[in-house]
Amino acid sequence: MPSCKQHRPQPGNRVARGRRFEGLAADFYQHNGFEILERNWRDRSREIDLIARRDDLVVFVEVKSSRSMSYGHPAERMDRRKIDRIVRAARRWLAEHDIEGCDIRFDLVTFVGGKMEHYPAAFTAEE
Repeated sequence: MPSCKQHRPQPGNRVARGRRFEGLAADFYQHNGFEILERNWRDRSREIDLIARRDDLVVFVEVKSSRSMSYGHPAERMDRRKIDRIVRAARRWLAEHDIEGCDIRFDLVTFVGGKMEHYPAAFTAEE
């Protein structure tokens, strides 16, 4: 009978790379005066990579990466469906944490070949 082992990402795999880039993005926000409230917060099938706060500003951050531009820029993978999922998850998080009256922003942080690009207010919560 096969043994049950917990899956741990190998150093070179996609999950490990994603976590590493999310960590670098978190470091960037902390360096700029933000507190990281959550990492990889999940609500059903939706996930928010980072949730950060500075004063009365709460930022929901999506982190995307690519080894190269051969399949286009990672920002191009942010379609309306993905944005709507993040917005719905953010609303759920705000409601669960009883947060009102704060400014809300949705940022995108991309890594191409390891180089970080920051897009503050990359998208909005359209009604």
